[in-house]
Amino acid sequence: MRNRILLRAIALIFTILGQFYLKILAQDTNNTGFQMREAYFQKYKDLAIREMMEYGIPASIKLAQAVLESGAGNGELAKVANNHFGIKCHKEWTGDKFYKDDDSTKECFRKYNSVEESYRDHSLFLRSRERYSNLFRFDIYDYKAWAYGLKSAGYATNPNYPQLLIKIIEEHQLTRFDHPLSDTLSFTSASVSPSNQIIEDNNNLDSHEMPGNLTIIKTSKEGRKIYKNNDVKFIVYQTDDTPVKIAQEFDLYTWQIFEFNDLELETELKPGDIIYIEKKKRKAKEDFYVVKPGDNMHKISQKFGIQLHHLYDLNRMNFGTEPQQGDTLWLNKKKPADMQNPSSRIFRIFNPKN
Repeated sequence: MRNRILLRAIALIFTILGQFYLKILAQDTNNTGFQMREAYFQKYKDLAIREMMEYGIPASIKLAQAVLESGAGNGELAKVANNHFGIKCHKEWTGDKFYKDDDSTKECFRKYNSVEESYRDHSLFLRSRERYSNLFRFDIYDYKAWAYGLKSAGYATNPNYPQLLIKIIEEHQLTRFDHPLSDTLSFTSASVSPSNQIIEDNNNLDSHEMPGNLTIIKTSKEGRKIYKNNDVKFIVYQTDDTPVKIAQEFDLYTWQIFEFNDLELETELKPGDIIYIEKKKRKAKEDFYVVKPGDNMHKISQKFGIQLHHLYDLNRMNFGTEPQQGDTLWLNKKKPADMQNPSSRIFRIFNPKN
């Protein structure tokens, strides 16, 4: 009986505090709190967008959670532990720890070396836990569904958590960050990176198929640029190339060109194809990849420099089957046996609404 009364009292306190916070958010946008939150969003928006592009979590949701959980970066947990999402240690955490009173006294929270680590761990936290898997069934633009989904999955105990997130998103128009191709964002750097350079050098190469972790290492004696992705050397197939020509140039057997790239011997290569000239790795440097429109397992294996059969093995998939748009593929460790990708998802990061 006493416990029931105590729980009701706690719920009432949360409700009152939540309503009070909603009233604060609804005040004139010139107030100090609004300006502090806006400054936070401007500082971390690009980081949230990058995480969205890789892990499929709306930037609006991530920013709203971060500003709420961290007090716009001014809370003790954010300042001392770089923890912007209030993520507690849990039994699997092996990193640094920070203890503070929360729902109970001296609770254990994760401590990070940087804010970037906190944002990445938040992405991995949602992506790798079964109880949050239903979130990724939602349209990435449906921030209300995500807000209520987080509460249903148990992310926060505050009964007003969804309303608080929604209010922040609408008050600051955070949905503009869910459209990474918008002209209003400064997400893409103007400098020429190796990825940009390889596209410029090879007009037939689709940026969507661009290897995820590449460097330009040298130019061959024939003048061909050689790149490295996941510590594996590759070239880009040119108009006048043939498998025999490439094999002779790099002192290989012709069949090795096809074997290194997980291709049948009768496969017709085309300009712009990524061609590895040595065996790909068993795993990638990245942890996860969210399947995008037009992807298939072979393209993804080429993008990350992973042997195709190992990519299937890491994800416990039958060889020859294909993932669905929005599914999360494991690239570095084997997917837990109890985790299954939802059969249908809507994921439209690269197809923003008109």
